[in-house]
Amino acid sequence: MAGMQAQAGGRRTADGGAAGAPVTEADAAAAGAVEDALRAHVAERLAEAHATDPAFAEDVAGRVRDLVLRGGKRLRARLLWWGWRACGGPADGPLADRARDLAAALELLQVCAVVHDDVMDHSPVRRGGPSAHADFALHHTRSGLRGSADAYGTAAAILVGDLALAWADDLAAATALAVPDGPRIHREWRALRAEMAAGQYLDLRAAATGATGLGEAVRIARLKSALYTVERPLALGAALAGAPERTTSVLRSAGRCAGLAFQLRDDLLGVFGDPRDTGKPAEDLHAGKLTYLRALAVRLAARSGDTAALHALTAPAPAPGPHAGTAGARAADAREALERTGAREVVEARIARLVRTGERRLAELPSEPDAVAALAGLLAQAAGVDTAATTAGGRR
Repeated sequence: MAGMQAQAGGRRTADGGAAGAPVTEADAAAAGAVEDALRAHVAERLAEAHATDPAFAEDVAGRVRDLVLRGGKRLRARLLWWGWRACGGPADGPLADRARDLAAALELLQVCAVVHDDVMDHSPVRRGGPSAHADFALHHTRSGLRGSADAYGTAAAILVGDLALAWADDLAAATALAVPDGPRIHREWRALRAEMAAGQYLDLRAAATGATGLGEAVRIARLKSALYTVERPLALGAALAGAPERTTSVLRSAGRCAGLAFQLRDDLLGVFGDPRDTGKPAEDLHAGKLTYLRALAVRLAARSGDTAALHALTAPAPAPGPHAGTAGARAADAREALERTGAREVVEARIARLVRTGERRLAELPSEPDAVAALAGLLAQAAGVDTAATTAGGRR
């Protein structure tokens, strides 16, 4: 199906898709409409913040605005929209406006997630610019404020994330209250938030405990991406459309496959990605994160008796400090081990299989073939896979 082909061969983005235009013109139009809804909502909230306090509006609310409007592929928003359309939701009218509002709420929730994630990971860059805590710390230093710049940056960034979450909840609640299937939307939204927090905590805990188990890696990937990034946004679109349980179940199943593929692609980008394309440093090896890629490499190294690879992959992450050269060399050793054990190749093959399985699930949807094709192309794009190659049994 030509309409289901993702763009292939180009640069990869932070969302795992190829750089450039969205999958189709219709997808581009949908993304633009969500962007308009997002800008309108943020403008209203920013005006309210100014009425509360000008400094709060400028420093905290302004950074929420800047982050949410500073790029990003709008993947979750686009998935919600095409889930809505694939379930028979109209492209225009009052309910379509509600779908765009709910999609905008997902983008605000994502700002909360990335701001807090950057604090936890000590990441200095986000979406091609400084992360919130790094920006606040720089402002503290330049303004000659009292106390620790790092502590100030961390505390203020947490507030930015909290405010983004509040704005997201407000928009999601307003949508749920305005439509017949509001309780169903609320249940999906509530689960989405809890799973986001659970995934983040398990990710943090795994790094602290030095976990290397495949089962735990899959669990984290499922919570952080299969559910939060893909399956729940699709289910929210289905709920808003009032889709029957069978249709929603098909979407969930496809989303589960695509979501895991998305996270596996993100794992690869976190090690091998170019920061100029992803918008943030390739720092997963420095942070000692438990990913499926790393857990698989550990298992393969243990089975083959490759003790050098095993050491490179399991050595504790160096403490923050002036030893960037040493940390870089250790990361390079771990990166080479991922290649030598064959883990990178195995993960690429699994991504392709997951995308093919997701496509088969989507083919079970009863109607809206154009919307289903657009959704399939978007899922493949997110996983960084050329579906023409995977359908033929090939591998990127």
